[in-house]
Amino acid sequence: MHPISDTDALFLLATTLASKRRPAELVEIMAGFEPLLEAVPGTSRLIDTIRRLTAHGLVQVEDDRFSLTAAGQQLMVGLPKRTDTAGLVTHLRGKLAAFDGPANFQSVHLGQAQVDTAVLAQRAAAKEPGKNLLMPKPKVEEEDTRRSPWRGGKGRR
Repeated sequence: MHPISDTDALFLLATTLASKRRPAELVEIMAGFEPLLEAVPGTSRLIDTIRRLTAHGLVQVEDDRFSLTAAGQQLMVGLPKRTDTAGLVTHLRGKLAAFDGPANFQSVHLGQAQVDTAVLAQRAAAKEPGKNLLMPKPKVEEEDTRRSPWRGGKGRR
């Protein structure tokens, strides 16, 4: 599959995160970029990425909901588990470069207004506490002092 950009790999990773249980809306995929600690790419790059991935049969769209096809899921198998996002993107770009699927599927052409609306809705939802379920939970800082052992009952006898 050529040409390949980092946005292709990031979109596949975000789609994988967002569509685990059911096909995801575009807003949910935009929220999938946050756990990857990556900024949401520009509108024109997203439109090109969606068009390219659907034309090669890696992503499918049904009723404005996105999910990975069987070929897309096969690409996600075997990704390294203990690496950062840059390592995942590099590994996935290598798999995309080796992917030789034909571009004979119907590509999806989204409008710029539709993608802009999804990005703005995701940004608004990210500002509201408790709305974005894809966000990692912050770690609670514990005190360094040792707690005294629990003493059950009425005390010493």
